[in-house]
Amino acid sequence: MGGCKEEAEAPPPPFALTREAMGRYCGMNVAEHGGPKGQVILARYIEPIWFSTARDAIAFTMLPDEPKDIRAIYVSDMAKAPSWEKPGAENWIDAKGAYFVLDSRRNSAMGTREAVPFSSEGAAAAFAREHGGHVLRFGDLPRDYILDAAGADSAPPDAPPPGKVD
Repeated sequence: MGGCKEEAEAPPPPFALTREAMGRYCGMNVAEHGGPKGQVILARYIEPIWFSTARDAIAFTMLPDEPKDIRAIYVSDMAKAPSWEKPGAENWIDAKGAYFVLDSRRNSAMGTREAVPFSSEGAAAAFAREHGGHVLRFGDLPRDYILDAAGADSAPPDAPPPGKVD
């Protein structure tokens, strides 16, 4: 019989957003700003790395000098958010399964273009009809769109050039 195939370990569950969560790139309190948020859980840490925007969480995965031991990437499910100003503390979805609206008229908490995440294609399409934009899946997100705002507005000025999406 052939070799055993290792089963992929289930990702850890998302953390609830707390008042203590500070954004990785902006250093600001994540809960004090509107719009979708993100969290990345690494194998080496017990707590997640928080992001003030969903787009920054995705950019983290593309930057070559950021850790690559990513166990999970979660973003706010804006289909279940109470409002844009209060995106919710526990309505997280796996970024890799989300539908994202790009080029909408809604800006991120940091005033940049956002990749607005939804758990369903229908909710993303409805948002795009109301606020403009188009719907894409995680694997189809353009690097230049994600890293434009993340690299120019949110990431440290000495951030390295973009890397590959996992």
